Amino acid sequence: MLDRPAAAQALQKLFRRSLVADIDGLFEVLHTRSRMSVFRRLREVGYRSSYTHSGRYYTLEGIPRFDERGLWFHQEVGFSRWGTLKATLVEWMEAAPAGFTHDELERLLHLRVHNTLLGLVHEGKVGRTAFEGAYLYVSTDPARAADQRTRRAEVSEERGAAIVLPPATVIEVLVEALQAGRVRVS
Repeated sequence: MLDRPAAAQALQKLFRRSLVADIDGLFEVLHTRSRMSVFRRLREVGYRSSYTHSGRYYTLEGIPRFDERGLWFHQEVGFSRWGTLKATLVEWMEAAPAGFTHDELERLLHLRVHNTLLGLVHEGKVGRTAFEGAYLYVSTDPARAADQRTRRAEVSEERGAAIVLPPATVIEVLVEALQAGRVRVS
């Protein structure tokens, strides 16, 4: 195991080169097989765990440049300003003007959120209400949740007559369009 100054220098060098590392990479650069030693050294320099990939990836505190939603991605690995997926979802539900649907959350977070959302609803940390054939995830504060539902209804009305097709129909139309593109007209 490297001493503190050497470990800090080795970690800085590793993360300058690759921005994100897994535990095996950290074992190698710190010359140890002890998880506790790795996390002790990471804690000394300041680090973040990914919210994707079950928290298997790490980066230094100063590396992520979070977007307006508090997310930063390096390739397919996601990091959140709030740390965990659960903490991120709770924060988003409190701040969202019109709540979020399950599909919106999966698209923004780039991972499945069903089980996590269900757990947060059961724990009373996130609210859920039926809205236009889907669930709308909102704040647990009743007044805030009512505002979010009202805003969602307004947004829905603004979209007006927009027709939402079932995914199967969209796929059929795209397949037909692709096949039609292969036909050559003389």
